[in-house]
Amino acid sequence: MDKALQTMIDNMPEKTGKSLPEWLDILAQQNIEKHGMAVKYLKTEHGVTHGFANTIVTLSKQKDESTDELVTQQYQGKEALTPIYDLLISIVSNFGQDVVITPKKATVSIIRKKQFALIKPATKNRIDLGLKIKDTEPQGCLEDSGPFGAMCSHRIQLKDISDVNDEVKQWLQLAYQQSV
Repeated sequence: MDKALQTMIDNMPEKTGKSLPEWLDILAQQNIEKHGMAVKYLKTEHGVTHGFANTIVTLSKQKDESTDELVTQQYQGKEALTPIYDLLISIVSNFGQDVVITPKKATVSIIRKKQFALIKPATKNRIDLGLKIKDTEPQGCLEDSGPFGAMCSHRIQLKDISDVNDEVKQWLQLAYQQSV
């Protein structure tokens, strides 16, 4: 399990008043199908912050799938992209203890108080890095959001580990800084 996610789970009782298994039981009793509705329920009915609510709901949907298995499945047949993914995770993990890495079936969300980046193996030869950056026109490697639509404001296409250069790191850092 990712260190940041494990830290969040470890801090959950202190920050939310309940452990992850207790929250999973509460959600199971509610039987809420949609992710957004479950997040809203935790926020409005229990006062859980968005980051914790999103993590609890995401983990409740994964059931028996571990986060490592989700990432492994994303990169099946795309193994050449794994070093790019690993480098991106290493970079964002160093931003702070408040970074939460949340693998899903097709993407990995990078969250602070809200999602600021999204990693998606778009093709066998390319990772799309989606970013939420306010008031910034596309420039350099930073493009319009493309297939991410409203989930992200921008996209960076990464085909080789060398594409994760200082410019990419600066855009990631800016997205992180704006996600407060």
